Amino acid sequence: MKGRLKNRVAIIIGAAKGIGAAMARRFVEQGARVVLADLDADSGERLLAELPPERAVFVRANVAVEADMQAVADLALARFGRIDILLQNAGIYPSYLLEDMTLSQWQDVLAVNLTGSFLATRACLPAMRAQGGGKMVFTSSITGPRVANPGVAAYASSKAGINGLIRSAALEFARYGITVNGIEPGNILTEGLSAGRSPSFISNMEKSIPLGRLGLPDDVAHAALFLASDEAAYITGTTIVVDGGQTLPESKDFADPAAWQ
Repeated sequence: MKGRLKNRVAIIIGAAKGIGAAMARRFVEQGARVVLADLDADSGERLLAELPPERAVFVRANVAVEADMQAVADLALARFGRIDILLQNAGIYPSYLLEDMTLSQWQDVLAVNLTGSFLATRACLPAMRAQGGGKMVFTSSITGPRVANPGVAAYASSKAGINGLIRSAALEFARYGITVNGIEPGNILTEGLSAGRSPSFISNMEKSIPLGRLGLPDDVAHAALFLASDEAAYITGTTIVVDGGQTLPESKDFADPAAWQ
């Protein structure tokens, strides 16, 4: 079904690569006009070149800087006249053991992932409120809300915090006709994952997933499209898990039918 986002204006933060780029492509295909924001200007400009020039604009912006988020919202209003959808996908995921992590390292992760989500929300809220509605969608993670690994305490904390922000914002913004939801991806095969992990590591990751493969950026983009569309008009304050069933098994024997007896 085409045209699900016809005449809608979407801001996509963290849009230059991976999941954000997949979101941008899907949203434009479905009729949206998009403002793409990212710190990676080179990748952002390459993505922009793929899209119809009258339907997309790119701006270099840091989600952790309040003035940058306000500038993104101002650009959307100046270029397209409204803000219907906010997709906050920007995030960082460094690995530090708690015993070794510095306060600065902890604060850097929360500044981007959690405070950045707050700043993006604040920047887009006035336009959505004045219009009488809008949709906010945040990229959370299964890491933090559902599972964890050594070395990801800051990341997990930030993503669990995003889920709390989603629920609170959904309650506060319901009176304005604004829905607030999130997506919890599992292991998604982005450029960063494929470049930073060995084939054997990725193969072992796949064995932990009941559907037998890592997710693709499009798998997350399709969930975002649903939450941003009219089909999700009565959904707010929740998250969709996109993990191929990764968080379901109680043990590693899930893939062996002989162990089910």
